[in-house]
Amino acid sequence: MSAMGRLRMALAQVDATVGDLVENGKVIVDRARQAVQAGAQLVVFPEMVLTGYPIEDLALRRSFATAARDEIDVLAGRLAESGCGAALIAVGYLDHDDEGPRNAAALIHDGRVIERYAKHHLPNYGVFDEFRYFVPGSRLPIVRFGGVDIGVLICEDIWREEGPTAELAAAGVDLAIVLNGSPYERAKDDTRGALVARRARELGAPLAYVNLVGAQDELVFDGDSMVVDAQGELLARSPQFVEDLLLLDLDLPQRAEETTGPDAAQIVRTTISADPLPVPEQPLAPPTVPPPLSEEAEVWSALVTGLRDYVAKNNFKTVLLGLSGGIDSAVVAALCVDAVGADRVHGVSMPSVYSSEHSRSDAADLAVRTGLHYQVQPIVDMVRVFVDQLGLTGLAEENVQARCRAVTLMGLSNQYGHLVLATGNKTELAVGYSTIYGDAVGGFAPIKDVPKTFVWRLAEWRNEEAQRRGETLPIPPNSITKPPSAELRPDQMDSDSLPDYPMLDAVLDAYVEGDQGYADLVAAGFDAELVERVVRMVDGAEYKRRQYPPGTKITLRAFGRDRRLPITSRWRERKPQG
Repeated sequence: MSAMGRLRMALAQVDATVGDLVENGKVIVDRARQAVQAGAQLVVFPEMVLTGYPIEDLALRRSFATAARDEIDVLAGRLAESGCGAALIAVGYLDHDDEGPRNAAALIHDGRVIERYAKHHLPNYGVFDEFRYFVPGSRLPIVRFGGVDIGVLICEDIWREEGPTAELAAAGVDLAIVLNGSPYERAKDDTRGALVARRARELGAPLAYVNLVGAQDELVFDGDSMVVDAQGELLARSPQFVEDLLLLDLDLPQRAEETTGPDAAQIVRTTISADPLPVPEQPLAPPTVPPPLSEEAEVWSALVTGLRDYVAKNNFKTVLLGLSGGIDSAVVAALCVDAVGADRVHGVSMPSVYSSEHSRSDAADLAVRTGLHYQVQPIVDMVRVFVDQLGLTGLAEENVQARCRAVTLMGLSNQYGHLVLATGNKTELAVGYSTIYGDAVGGFAPIKDVPKTFVWRLAEWRNEEAQRRGETLPIPPNSITKPPSAELRPDQMDSDSLPDYPMLDAVLDAYVEGDQGYADLVAAGFDAELVERVVRMVDGAEYKRRQYPPGTKITLRAFGRDRRLPITSRWRERKPQG
């Protein structure tokens, strides 16, 4: 080892759009140029940033894989033309060879790809299906740049105890960079930070972790990129849910001699430059670590990001939702205003004969508070036609009200091009407390993965945040405090059909998130009759959930990508016999 040298590194926490190779390439060039102009010598982008992530079955389409492979070479030339040729730039992309598609990273320098790394460990759980799409890599490149030996890894590679981190540690590296597409989950604590710190200690070298930000369909990426030193101490960190260019100077050993440490067969060494890099002229401001967000602030940011990107990336100009005066539609409306601006949000009150005066006034109050576009479209006459002609009573009459509202929303959507939003929450979706082709109508469901009790917490937090800023409270207090009701029959309350929400959410958390069976739930202290009732409702509503719109994932087990059960199934959780 020779004397210590300084390497200026940039982690580019960016938002990529699946399939938009050209625009994603422009983002990479722009951010790389910005980093290099700030003196960065190493610039690291997230996993699959060139293609967007996850690409699902696009990975299996040869035309797309070929275009992605070609584009990385084009990108290398554009980076050099943009003044970034002297920097080492790591870019995640879709590679393809004779064995199949690979989740890969390209190391670019001086206008060409000098090394490629394919992800070794392919996650096949939760929202991930990478074993379906990609061929795992086996090569482990170590690149010497400015006398510094740099190893590269991709996301799941550091989550596995048997991953390539140990092989890099044995071979000896001075810095490891990790490209990530790691989705957000509520109440995840700081598992990433603890993991990154542990891997850095195992390596005996600093570790730089860069993550995507933004949303893709139901997934939200929160960024949270970071750098830790060889002892696992946090040096710098990016904020969550915003694009960021994290610049940091690292003092690293300069290796002038050949490395003689033990190498595994798959390790490939490439030298770009053995001499120390010039020290950047302009010093950087001291690195910062943003304060952590509260759980409510974190979830709100995730929901806003998910909705905003779904609207933008699918080219919708405006959104439309029904305003009932209740808590769910009020929270969704406030999310919409924060995500796309009040002028692009259209709310419709659709009173029936059973709608209370306070529901109408609360909906109008919300419109005034948020500034969204507001109209009233009564459904009384529409409902009467269906009820009288078909002779509907009871549940059929209740449901036709919800379906008349759906027809109204879809008619306005077709006429004006709005994206219709479903306003149901996870608790209702779990137990089937929604009308298929009624309140389940829409192209996106912003709070689909938010339990009812947390919807209230979000409403209270958002109003407190507005008060702290000296702004108008967006959510009418009456929408928060009044008992919830679908108002589809006289004096109807949710409590007529459902257990109290706090108890219901507790059972659902154990059954849905924890995959606990009947005996486990009862052993945990839940009432046996309550368990039987809730489990029966959940199991019977699978067909409804399968037809529900996509919505932002915030929990460990969201309905859809995470929790996949057959619609047709005779398995039921039951009380043990005898």
